[in-house]
Amino acid sequence: MARLSTELQRFFLEEPRSNRVTLDDILSIAGERIFGFLFVLLALPSALPVPAPGYSVPFGILLFLLAVQLIMGAKTPWFPERFRRHSLELKQVQGVLKAGLPWLRRIEALSRPRLTSVCTSLPGRVVIGLAIALMSISMMIPIPLTNTLPAIGIFVTGFGLLDDDGAISLAGLVLCALGATLTTSVLMFGYTAVKGVLTLMKGWLLSPGQ
Repeated sequence: MARLSTELQRFFLEEPRSNRVTLDDILSIAGERIFGFLFVLLALPSALPVPAPGYSVPFGILLFLLAVQLIMGAKTPWFPERFRRHSLELKQVQGVLKAGLPWLRRIEALSRPRLTSVCTSLPGRVVIGLAIALMSISMMIPIPLTNTLPAIGIFVTGFGLLDDDGAISLAGLVLCALGATLTTSVLMFGYTAVKGVLTLMKGWLLSPGQ
């Protein structure tokens, strides 16, 4: 089977294509490695050093649905019809791929089947699914710093699934743990800051002479 970067290059950048791309179009080239393929592809826009705006929330929803189905042991993913038919501009997709393919090829150069039980066993896939589910929720939070690192964690973890490379998936899980720590820290900071401001406002409003 051809490398993922080769298939994406051919499908989106070389062959004639309509001006809109749907999820059904993407599913048609996924083949038997569909879960890893979709984790990588859907996380890619938000995982880039300069993320493309507008992808994190809708793709986060799709990633969450995928993760839940992976946990449940599904062999092929299911998506609501409206998600399958929703389209994106081909030029927008091509822009993301041109930025992301060099990163993808770097990981492909390191990838090979090893520690396969991490990717193929039920416990391994449940752990991967749980990590990706948590990271996809983080991607949907509209707060700076809660999108990119979780998306990178999903991207790397999902890439391990493509070639049953448990070592790469384990590295991705470490990134997911770092992403969870960062997101928790950002949310805690935000909560503390908002609470402090409300306390100050309350004190100001209730202080004598006001």
